[in-house]
Amino acid sequence: FEHLGIELKTLPLNIRLEPKESTFVCHAPLSPSGGLSWQSSSVYQKLREVLWVPFEADPDLDMSQRRVGQSFLWSPSVSEWSVLRRDWEEHMETISLGKFDEIDGRRGEYLQLRPKAYSSHARAATFDMDGDATQTNPRGFYLRTVFTRQILASNT
Repeated sequence: FEHLGIELKTLPLNIRLEPKESTFVCHAPLSPSGGLSWQSSSVYQKLREVLWVPFEADPDLDMSQRRVGQSFLWSPSVSEWSVLRRDWEEHMETISLGKFDEIDGRRGEYLQLRPKAYSSHARAATFDMDGDATQTNPRGFYLRTVFTRQILASNT
């Protein structure tokens, strides 16, 4: 899919066939990113065209009973792009200012920035607000379930 410019994303659904969890998009760059634009960002590149594969992921269902839903190809609308871009720019400003203590999953309307690591003890090199070298948890960009619920509803 990569050479076609299509991102493949699975969409785990709960018993009500709604998105069960936020969807990982990509890792976030943690160093000052002078010159990084929205159009050259990994978030933009990965969300230009997505093949969504919904599937039942309720833990009460035996694996043999779980169903895979109808896959669909999706691209953000102009208004969705606008919100995604605004969220990304706010997150990137926080990162570029070294304000890692202000990053939490409550920020962003459609796109959130959260820790992304195998363990909470994982660290990545970056710079703090004063420009001094420091370590912080790796972060990733995620689509909120409220947004993936919208995507699913408009494509089923």
